[in-house]
Amino acid sequence: MAVPKRRKSRSTTRHRKAQYMKKLKYIKEGLSRCPQCDAVKRPHHICPNCGYYKDAQVVTIKEKTK
Repeated sequence: MAVPKRRKSRSTTRHRKAQYMKKLKYIKEGLSRCPQCDAVKRPHHICPNCGYYKDAQVVTIKEKTK
């Protein structure tokens, strides 16, 4: 039976687990709707469309002109 020759360091193990959990986070997290403008946004983030977060305007968004 194959046995590791050397023990993996904590940093190597944690780095590998962190990358795996990062992938799972995006799959599990999904997207939500902004209550102000009904646009799709990431949960617990400022809405990129209107700049609101938790019923308060945090960032002013400039409108694009053509």
